Amino acid sequence: MLSYLHLLFYYFWKMEILVMIIIGILLFVGIIGCFVPVMPGPPISYGGLLVFHFFSSHSIEENTLWFMAFVVIAVTVFDLWVQIYGVKKFGGTKKAVNGSIIGLIIGIFFLPPFGIIIGPFLGAFIGARMEENSDANKAIKIALGALAGFLAGTMLKLSVSLYIIYLVFQTIPSLW
Repeated sequence: MLSYLHLLFYYFWKMEILVMIIIGILLFVGIIGCFVPVMPGPPISYGGLLVFHFFSSHSIEENTLWFMAFVVIAVTVFDLWVQIYGVKKFGGTKKAVNGSIIGLIIGIFFLPPFGIIIGPFLGAFIGARMEENSDANKAIKIALGALAGFLAGTMLKLSVSLYIIYLVFQTIPSLW
């Protein structure tokens, strides 16, 4: 009988380690997703929080889970809005918005890690210059608006994802 209990404990211990590895991967990918526009960082981090709550031996209060779900949805919507608002507030159109997104994607691959900042700026600048009757000063102003919107959204997403990581680490008593 003791050997069966030992095997059962061993099995659940190994599963707990596997679950914690999956949670760590989700939280890490969530941080990366804060900078890469194709990957939604806070929702991925929240997925890690849900896996932590439902599949590990630790739990988080339901009120906290509901509150974080609301925050993640609000931040994701706000991030989409603030980037477009930053470009349009400074006089840009759809070409400048698309240029900043394309510039960010190209910048990440060709100029890491500085491409995260340079890419959206150059993309919005080129997009603004493609518009009719656009001068260089106006294009720079639009590009700065795109950069400001991108940085505001990124900092907000990063703070939410880091807070989710804090919640996970705060709940594990053996780490403190």
